[in-house]
Amino acid sequence: MTFQDAYDALLHRWGVPVEQLDLDGTHVNVCGPADAPPVILLAGHGATSAVWFAVAARLAERHRVYAPDLPGDAGRSTTTPPQTVDDLVDWLNGVFDRTGRAQLVGHSYGAWIALTYALRNPDRVERLALIDPTDCFTALRVPYVARALPSLLRPSRKRTKSFLRWETQGLPVDAGWLALAGLAAEQPTARVVRPKRPTDDQLRSLKPPLLVAVAGRTKTHNPDHLTNRVTTLLPTATVVRLETATHHSLPTTPADELTKALLT
Repeated sequence: MTFQDAYDALLHRWGVPVEQLDLDGTHVNVCGPADAPPVILLAGHGATSAVWFAVAARLAERHRVYAPDLPGDAGRSTTTPPQTVDDLVDWLNGVFDRTGRAQLVGHSYGAWIALTYALRNPDRVERLALIDPTDCFTALRVPYVARALPSLLRPSRKRTKSFLRWETQGLPVDAGWLALAGLAAEQPTARVVRPKRPTDDQLRSLKPPLLVAVAGRTKTHNPDHLTNRVTTLLPTATVVRLETATHHSLPTTPADELTKALLT
């Protein structure tokens, strides 16, 4: 199976008609009623927008869903890869130019992009949802970084699948998603824009209503520390603990709990 075959297989599992748009080189998978409130979904690094197959159909019952592939990452976007944080913000501006004011959802690295954008452009973000966010409120655990390094320095299907199975800790891993993630590791990609964690003052200034979904079994960071940081800095934020989830089991498992949190 090729990368494109695996990508299309997951898109087929969205369960609703998917329109594939090209916005000046940014590939965006779109579904849901054209007149429904827009929601933008940002996947984690290497996951591609196809990873939203477990939640897209439910979200599309109430929303017009826009899921872009990050330029320079695995996926179908062909626009120039961002080199700086300003480039990332400008890129996402292009998506918001299509949707108008929208709800913004991000997982992992996508959560950092979403938070960074919301801090700079609060008037364009209706609501913000961060799914087990990295480099937003807490640092990565050293054992996680150490375990991830081989698959980052010398990416391969085997290393990526091994790393994902390690982090998901025996949870049922969707075979189609695992296949795509492994193939994505061998696609030509650009260097990602290195995340810089916002200061406490910047976090306190966040204006859009915030939901943070915390994976109870994540190996990426300490889930209790993440929860405490969010509730201390942003007391009005909603924090949902997905106790059975790990960082990389999301957003596919547990899909029902995650979707319920996003819709609520």
